[in-house]
Amino acid sequence: MSEATPNAAASAAPAAPPSGAPGRSGPGGDRRGPGGPRGPGRSGPGGPRGPRRDNRNDGPASEYNDKVVHINRCSKVVKGGRRFNFAALIVAGDGKGRVGVGYGKAKEVPDAIRKGTDRAHRSLVRVNLRGNTIPHEVIGHADGGVVMLRPAAPGTGLIAGGGVRAVLEVAGYKDVLSKSMGSNNPQAIVKATLDGLSKLRTLEQIKNLRA
Repeated sequence: MSEATPNAAASAAPAAPPSGAPGRSGPGGDRRGPGGPRGPGRSGPGGPRGPRRDNRNDGPASEYNDKVVHINRCSKVVKGGRRFNFAALIVAGDGKGRVGVGYGKAKEVPDAIRKGTDRAHRSLVRVNLRGNTIPHEVIGHADGGVVMLRPAAPGTGLIAGGGVRAVLEVAGYKDVLSKSMGSNNPQAIVKATLDGLSKLRTLEQIKNLRA
């Protein structure tokens, strides 16, 4: 009876991995760790992610309705290139007969809008309404701008565009006919519209003036 040589016995037995070496089925476990493919994430010990916090809209809402009428960009050529400045024309109102206009300048668009909005809030004036329209026909003048405003029947809507429509919307008018007959400059149109609205008089005010 022959005995197996030590070399034959060693080749027949599989080589065992060294103790403590990381492997898929050895004592070291899976290389990916207990947290799954991406560690302690959505399905690991850390649990699912909670809702993302968004605090951008937590501030108090403004009582005024602000509209950007026009943003003008001015460029200046300097030694290092071009330098831009921005100017924003803003109209603001509460929708109940108060309206104002502001003009802000800055090197960035958000800063220009913020400046114009603050100035529009400080320059609010009271205008007269008769329901959702104006009491009577009026023509406003400012610089080269000429704007005609006429009352309209309920349901007509605002027949206006550009700066005229923005001013009428924030002031609270819903049925007005308009016609721009002068300059196309946004500032001139907005100021002409405000000039026309400031000339409006109700029946009671006219009676008091004639008394």
